[in-house]
Amino acid sequence: MPQVIRSAKVYDVCIVGSGAGGGMAAKVLTEGGLSVALLEAGPPLNPDKDFKEHVWPYELPHRGAGVAGNALKPGNGMENEFLAPTGAWTIEGEPYSTAPGSKFRWFRSRIVGGRTNHWGRIALRFAPVDFHVKTHDGLGDDWPITYEDVAPYYDQVESYIGVFGTKENFPSAPDGIFQPPPKLRCSEVILKAACEKVGIPCIPARLAVLTRPLNGRPACHYCGQCGRGCRVAANFSSSQVLIPPAQKTGRLTLITGAMAREILVGKDGRAEGVSYIDKATLSEKRIHAKAVVVAASACESARLLLNSKSSLFPDGIANTSGTVGRYLMDSVGSSGAGYFPQMEKIPPHNHDGTGGMHVYVPWWKFDRQNDFPRGYHIEMGGGRDMPGIGMFHDLCDDVEGYGASLKQACRKSYGTVMGLSGRGEMIPNPDSFCEIDPDRVDQWGIPTLRFHFKWSDHEIKMAKDMQQTFRSIVEAAGGTYLTKTDPDGENPYGIADGGVIIHEIGTARMGPDPKTSVLNGYCQAHDVKNLFVTDGASFVSNPDKNPTLTILALSWRASDYLLEQAKKGNL
Repeated sequence: MPQVIRSAKVYDVCIVGSGAGGGMAAKVLTEGGLSVALLEAGPPLNPDKDFKEHVWPYELPHRGAGVAGNALKPGNGMENEFLAPTGAWTIEGEPYSTAPGSKFRWFRSRIVGGRTNHWGRIALRFAPVDFHVKTHDGLGDDWPITYEDVAPYYDQVESYIGVFGTKENFPSAPDGIFQPPPKLRCSEVILKAACEKVGIPCIPARLAVLTRPLNGRPACHYCGQCGRGCRVAANFSSSQVLIPPAQKTGRLTLITGAMAREILVGKDGRAEGVSYIDKATLSEKRIHAKAVVVAASACESARLLLNSKSSLFPDGIANTSGTVGRYLMDSVGSSGAGYFPQMEKIPPHNHDGTGGMHVYVPWWKFDRQNDFPRGYHIEMGGGRDMPGIGMFHDLCDDVEGYGASLKQACRKSYGTVMGLSGRGEMIPNPDSFCEIDPDRVDQWGIPTLRFHFKWSDHEIKMAKDMQQTFRSIVEAAGGTYLTKTDPDGENPYGIADGGVIIHEIGTARMGPDPKTSVLNGYCQAHDVKNLFVTDGASFVSNPDKNPTLTILALSWRASDYLLEQAKKGNL
C-alpha cells in the first residue's frame, strides 16, 4: 500500500479548484482572516511565458493548428495553439465515457485559474424570473434564493472585476455596475442595423474586460486576442485577479499539481480535509481543514463527491438525496454564418477591439407565446480578424486557381462572413446526468465519470427558432445565409452536442428540501455542515445567461456566510 503523507497543519479551509468559484472563495476567505489551502490539479501560470498574446502564427510549431492540424478539425477550435494554456477536450490519462446513445463533450482545464483563462468574458446577470421559473411555467424547480439575495453580490463582483455595458432597463437582462462599452466596429454596425430592421433589440455587449483602469489593472489595449490570455490582466481571470490578492494576505497556501481524490470524513460526519495525489511524486497526501469548499467545476466536483464514499456516506458524501450528478444541464447552442457583400467594399482600416463581441441580442420574446419554454440570447461577431491558418479553406474549395488570382479572391472575401450563436436555456431532464463509471479509472486510479445526456423537444424547437432568427438578420442586411441545418439527424437544427457550449452546471443543486437537493441556499451541503460547493454544480436552472458571473456572485455570498459561521465557532 502506498504511503500516505499527512500534513500536521490544520487549515481553516481547504478549497479544491482555483477557477471562478474557488478563486473567489480564496480571496474572500483569506481577506476575512482565515488560513486557506488551495488545491489545483494543474501547474502554476506564468502569463509572460504561457500566454500567446501578440504571437504571430509563424512563431508557433504548427502555426496554431496543432499536431496534424488537430485544431482545424470540426469542434476542436478550443485546442488551437494560441489559446490560453492547458485546456482541452481530451486529457491524456484522464478519460471519461458516455453511455450508449449519449453524446457529451467535457472541456477541462488543468492550470491555476482553470477555465477562467479561456472563457469569453461574457458577464450577464440572471433576471429575477430566472430564480422562480417553476412558478412561472411549471417546469424544473425554483431556486431557494431570489434575485434580491444575489443582486448585492452581482454589484460587488462587477465593481471588483470590471464589466463593460450600458443601462438598458431590459426585463430579461438586468443592468449592472458597468464601465463604458467600446465603440462598435463596422461589422457590428451592420449587424445592429439588420436587427433593428427586423425588430430585434441589439445592445452593447457585457464583458468582463476593462475599458477603464481598475484596481491597478490597465484598460484593454484592444488587440482582440482575449482568448490567448491577457498579460496585463485587462480582462478577468481568476489567476490574475482573484488569486494574487489572496496570496498577498499571507494566509493562502497554493498547492499545484494536486489531483483531489477524496473528501475525508470524521466519525462525527463532518469533513476533515482532502486526500489528493501529488502529481510530481505520485504520492498520496492529505490536507486537514476545519471546512472544505469544492469548486472544481460542476462535473469534476460531482465526481469528487461521488468518489468520497465512507460508512457514513456509502453513495458519496453529501449524497443522501441521491441527486449528486443529476440535473446536468448545458446551454442550448446553435450557430450560423452569413455572407455580407457590403464588407467587400469597406476600405482597410483598424478593426481592433476586445477579443469578444461589442454587441449582442438579449432575449426579447419573453412577452409572447413561443413554441418552446424560456429563451435564448444571440452572440454575434466577425469582420477582419487576424488571418490565421485555415481561414480560407472553404474559399479554396469554391475558387479555382492559384497564385495572384487566388490571393485576390482571398482578399475580396476577407472579413465578409459573420457569425451568430444562440445560447439558450435547457430544461433539466431525467436522462441527463453523470455518474461514476464502474469500469474505468484515471492514471492515478481515481474512478472516472460516465455521462448520460439527451436534449428534449423543448431545446430542439429552440434551436429551430435560433436558425430562423439568424437567417432573418442576415437577409435583412442584404446578406446570404450560409448555414444549412436539418430538422432530423443527430443534431437537429444544428443543436450542439451536450457539453460543447462549456456551460455544464447543476450536478449538486441547491434547494430547500434535503430529500431533493444537495445544498442549501448558501451552497452549504445539507448533510455536511462544513462542506460547501461553490461552482456551477449548485445551479437549479441554467438560464440563457452565461454562468460565470453568477458563479462568482454565489461563491462570494457563500464565502461571506462561511466567514460568519467561522466567527460564531460553527466550523
